[in-house]
Formats: sequence, C-alpha cells, structure tokens
Amino acid sequence: MKVILHTDGGARGNPGPAAIGIVITIPPNDKKQYSQYIGKTTNNQAEYSALIFALKKLKQIFGKNKIKDLEVECYLDSELVVRQLNGKYKILEKGLQPLFLEVWNLKIDFKNVNFNYIPREENKEADKLVNQALNAL
Repeated sequence: MKVILHTDGGARGNPGPAAIGIVITIPPNDKKQYSQYIGKTTNNQAEYSALIFALKKLKQIFGKNKIKDLEVECYLDSELVVRQLNGKYKILEKGLQPLFLEVWNLKIDFKNVNFNYIPREENKEADKLVNQALNAL
C-alpha cells in the first residue's frame, strides 16, 4: 500500500511563532488533516517537525507491523529539507541535525519513504492548515 503525505511548516518571523500542517491521503479515498502550533522556531525546523509529526501519525494509524509494508510518498515545499533528506545538501544548521536524524530513524520502519519537492502552489492544503493554526493564536 502507498500513502501520500503533504506536509508544511512555517514560522512568522524567523524564528517566530510556528505551526505545522499535514495532509495524509490513504487510498482509495481516505484523507486525514492535522495542524498544530509548535511554539517559537525557524521555518526549516517547522518543516522538519511537520514531517516528523506525519511519520509518527502513520505509525499510530497503521501500527508497528503494517508499516513494514507501507510505502510513503512525502511532498514538501521546502527544497532545502528535501535536498538534505535526499543527500544532496549537507546539514550545516545545528538546529536541523537532530531533526534530520529523527526523520531518518523514523523512516527505517517503513518499507520505503520518498521525499519530493513540490512548489508551494501544489501544497496549498497543508499550507492552509499551517496558517489556520497560526491565525488561531
């Protein structure tokens, strides 16, 4: 089975108040949405936090045994995070290193996890969830 994740994280100010938005699509037509205020952080840290939240949520939804057969396509509008996770960029910012490692450790439990960059216009649902969480402050 293949699941599709659209994740987004954003901060107003950098660093500043931040939130995450996640859209999980489970074929054939189940869609789950999550948003959450995560405190004061940077945009890049928020992007990683959204992905971490989503992978943990998949583990909760499917359980430890089923995720071993689960393929996950992750779509993010952060070119930096996607390139770091795909090994194209080094992680120079110290605050991102532990988040990168957490994603890396989470992905091991799944059959396959792919990280894909998409333009912001193609990530509107997740972006909307971020803004809803930030506007609720």
